[in-house]
Amino acid sequence: MIGDEGRAEAPGPGSSGEWPPHDAGGHSVTGHDVVSRNGAGRRVTDPAFAPTAPTQPTAVTALPASPVPTGPVEAPPAELEWDRAVELIHAAGEVSLACHVAPDGDALGSMLALAQALRSLGKRCFASFGEPFAVPAILRFLPGQELLVEPAAMPPAPELMISLDAAGRARLGALADAADRAGSLIVVDHHASNTGFGGVRLVDPDAAATAVLVEELIRRLGVPLDQDIAQGLYAGLASDTGSFKYPCTTPEVHDLAGRLLTAGVRPEAVSRELWDRAPFGYLQVLAGALSRARLERDAAGGRGLVWTTIARSDRRSVPYDQLEGIIDQLRRTDEAEVAVVCKETDDGRWYFSVRSKGNIDLSVVCAALNGGGHREMAGFLWSGTVDEALDRLRALLPADA
Repeated sequence: MIGDEGRAEAPGPGSSGEWPPHDAGGHSVTGHDVVSRNGAGRRVTDPAFAPTAPTQPTAVTALPASPVPTGPVEAPPAELEWDRAVELIHAAGEVSLACHVAPDGDALGSMLALAQALRSLGKRCFASFGEPFAVPAILRFLPGQELLVEPAAMPPAPELMISLDAAGRARLGALADAADRAGSLIVVDHHASNTGFGGVRLVDPDAAATAVLVEELIRRLGVPLDQDIAQGLYAGLASDTGSFKYPCTTPEVHDLAGRLLTAGVRPEAVSRELWDRAPFGYLQVLAGALSRARLERDAAGGRGLVWTTIARSDRRSVPYDQLEGIIDQLRRTDEAEVAVVCKETDDGRWYFSVRSKGNIDLSVVCAALNGGGHREMAGFLWSGTVDEALDRLRALLPADA
């Protein structure tokens, strides 16, 4: 749920409800572990994660141009939008897929699930995301990564392009220009902050994850769920519901999870990869971060604020993408409605992971700081000092308890 649609630029190598995205278990997903375009080096830790073999692509056909966008989407997609999306996909011989920069479990899991579904239909398929083109360690178990290509290898003017889990054109990074030049652009997203870009918009702000919409699209395309497709969808669903503990977890979400388990997903294996692994050095970084934690009981109108910092020197050899689980420890503080972890990125800027317990809408607060996210999970990137950013943040938190 990494409602990750801020307006700032992504940090250097280093989801859910913040920008840049992190998985809902609190892991940052902008790591240094790069997967080659052939998937070389991907670590498969369980037979349940073995990918299926690719099928042969079909010839390319021309598509009509997409209609002009009309503005933000505030309601679920109409049947006409679903029909148009299915029509465009079936008509296309080649499809380019792009998710937001620094992808989280929902973005990458949804994209790879759809890529594999399209491959099963005989489509020539490319999938990518903007720089840094690095698949985080915690997502390397996802099947379908052999379909990933570097952004520079994507068609510059795709016949059909599908954007996944990006609330705005800018979130596609280096692939935004390709989206502009696409013959048709389908946008699949669940962020309330979606700007309304794209010709066909499968956007539902009430959906728990983009994976929910992708599963519906795959069903309408007539592709049955296999284990590999279900694996990506489940990773997205589990990430953006915080392992099914956030308020977006509805009976329908559990119904979908059940269908994915029926298709062969092993939830314990996914959970282990997403949330239950870290290098030993992480424990030392966590200990240091907790020792520096500060509680401000009077902040946020008396609701309380707890925060800590992690400078580059504090994390030693621990990569940036291993840090985000620390926010989940901080947010447990009973005396604080808002928790913040200030993390120095590899390029010297600071990324602020911000969480609330539901009484403060952090998407509004962080949007005012050129970030964004969801109500309970958001973030922003800052080029100044930590003290300056914290002062701005305190001022934006509601004063009325």
